[in-house]
Amino acid sequence: MTPLAQMATEVLNTADGRAKTALSHAHAAAWRAARAGGAQPSVGAAQPPLHPARPENPRLLPPRDVPRRKPSTLDGRIAMLHAVAHIELNAVDLHWDIIARFSQVPMPIGFFDDWVKAADEESKHFNLLCDCLETHGSYYGALPAHAGMWQAAEETKDDFMGRLAVVPMVLEARGLDVTPSMIDIFRKAGDSQVVAALEIIYAEEVHHVAYGSKWFHFLCGRHDLDPVVAFQDLVRRYFHGRLKPPFNEEKRAEAGLPPDFYWPLSEAR
Repeated sequence: MTPLAQMATEVLNTADGRAKTALSHAHAAAWRAARAGGAQPSVGAAQPPLHPARPENPRLLPPRDVPRRKPSTLDGRIAMLHAVAHIELNAVDLHWDIIARFSQVPMPIGFFDDWVKAADEESKHFNLLCDCLETHGSYYGALPAHAGMWQAAEETKDDFMGRLAVVPMVLEARGLDVTPSMIDIFRKAGDSQVVAALEIIYAEEVHHVAYGSKWFHFLCGRHDLDPVVAFQDLVRRYFHGRLKPPFNEEKRAEAGLPPDFYWPLSEAR
């Protein structure tokens, strides 16, 4: 079996979204099968690209230049779906990247089990949203997208704990805050396909935040660090701006992220 870090790099070097997620699913299935058979397959080592391969479209723009559309209109809801699909495709790469980029760090095999599962689920999320876009006569790449999604990965490329703090524990936790309102928008529009997709994404994103919290706490224990202090120091170093309430405190707590971690970093005082 190909070492996991090399499989992760293959996904990162695949440009087309549907092809990337198909390869992601295949590699995740191979890893699961080996683990189910009682094996501890090789993680190995790799040199992942600084930037993952991307299709020619969508055109990537600075955040301030991405057109804003009202969610009360069909075009606005399609734009919202496109934006979330873009986030999910980046999440596929982020989860394979943490495997490849930090494969040299000695970690329990459960760490790799968790992030393979997360990458596999993000691949499913991207495809669910692409299916929704196509139902509405659109597709991923039809609209411009946010160019800053990979910034957190670049800035934490040499900081394992920083990556865990900023990606799952800040960026993915933000998804727990905003997804319920998106579900309400599509429910009011009578769009049951999108509601069903977003409800799957919402439930599974809790696990991804939880994986970040679990392994962040593991590393804090290894290095004898206070998790709250370490988290806040790393977020201040790598995350630009303050965290924005309102927070979904119930789901964040379910994911192992209590309020004393993030409230001091928010705009509210």
